[in-house]
Amino acid sequence: MAFPQHGVIRTPGTADLLKEAVRSGVVDFIGGIDPISFDNAMDEQLDLVFGLADRYGVGVDIHLHDRGDKGMPVLRGIIDRTRALSLRGRVTVSHVFCLPSLSDSELTGIAKDLADLDISLTTVAPSASLVLPVAKLREHGVRVGLGSDGVRDSWSPFGNADMLHRAHILGWVTGVRLDQELTDCFEAGAYGGAEVMGLDRADLRPGSPADFILVRGEGLPQVVVDMPTRDLVVHGGRVVARDGKLVQDRL
Repeated sequence: MAFPQHGVIRTPGTADLLKEAVRSGVVDFIGGIDPISFDNAMDEQLDLVFGLADRYGVGVDIHLHDRGDKGMPVLRGIIDRTRALSLRGRVTVSHVFCLPSLSDSELTGIAKDLADLDISLTTVAPSASLVLPVAKLREHGVRVGLGSDGVRDSWSPFGNADMLHRAHILGWVTGVRLDQELTDCFEAGAYGGAEVMGLDRADLRPGSPADFILVRGEGLPQVVVDMPTRDLVVHGGRVVARDGKLVQDRL
């Protein structure tokens, strides 16, 4: 992934670095951040990123924090370029803070376009006003992933990459109460990201990736609420953590 976190257009030399990255063949995705508020050059940034994606056969991930009059034109610009360049299924928009404030009718219209072009979205459930309406988007066929952003870095000291914790936060900020709603939060964290990235679903069916956790609980809803200690964490068929601690000889 070649993703300039400090602008594509405003930082001299970034465009050349993106071109070098895709020409090298070592990246699968390229992206950009806030074409209007960060770069102040929506068309220039999107034309560059989407043009390179089209020419070199890579995917696109745009991080969009802008809201309202700044955010929606960017999202529509992404939809238009995805359609024009036949990049269906190869575009992701992360955060998308402009979507939660839409009316139901507006959301339905934009969700239809996203689903038709298989443009996926991701959220980190930062707050009640900024979290994507995951359930409604999924009802329309939009792939939505839940992720952990800013993992102890300069963006935020609070990220911990614990997806059970992130599922708990999703339930908290969206005010869910019912068992099925809590289960949906778990599934967004456990499977949503895999769907966005085109990875196999890691469940307990034969042939699934051997990635799972063992916890003590009465069921998924209670596990999401209480976040019990992971008794066992298995990745790729290997025990990597036991009783909440890394297994050192597996590192």
